[in-house]
Amino acid sequence: MGSMKIIDRFCSARSLRQRIASSRDRLYKVALAWSGDAMVADDLVQETLENALAKSHQLREVDRLYAWMYSIMNNRWRHYLRRQRPDCELDESQHASDSDPEALSGQQEVVTRVRAAIARLPVGQREVLTLVDLEGFAYQEVADILEIPIGTVMSRLNRARGFLQTALRSMQSDSPVLAARLRRVQ
Repeated sequence: MGSMKIIDRFCSARSLRQRIASSRDRLYKVALAWSGDAMVADDLVQETLENALAKSHQLREVDRLYAWMYSIMNNRWRHYLRRQRPDCELDESQHASDSDPEALSGQQEVVTRVRAAIARLPVGQREVLTLVDLEGFAYQEVADILEIPIGTVMSRLNRARGFLQTALRSMQSDSPVLAARLRRVQ
């Protein structure tokens, strides 16, 4: 009977490690939205996966795996921001997009402009927006992941969505073709 418990525990740990490793694409999407830089996003995801694999024994609730991993990534992201801008408040920092929307056409232009608008959001708003709208986390889960009050989650999300709505409306006046495509995005 004792050997069965050991085998069950080994299989469970192996399954957990596989789920951690298979979450790379999901983490990368959010890391890219937060950082606006593919290399930084890749580094964040790598550090997150390494940390999660090394500390997988600390996970208490397996059904909260993704929330736990996003918490790890949030900590790594904040560490990165502190190294880059030690005097800058996290809610005040901005990232500029390096993309050139005029060089892109059609749907890629819309995607580029939406990403640029998201990149102009303060970090705190960008984090909340991506976790709620891209990853589908509940407000309380986002509050737990980012270690902030739920009221802060709601206000950041409201401000982020308001900014994006205004930014997307102003883009519509740039081009009738772009306006038609943006209507589908909104």
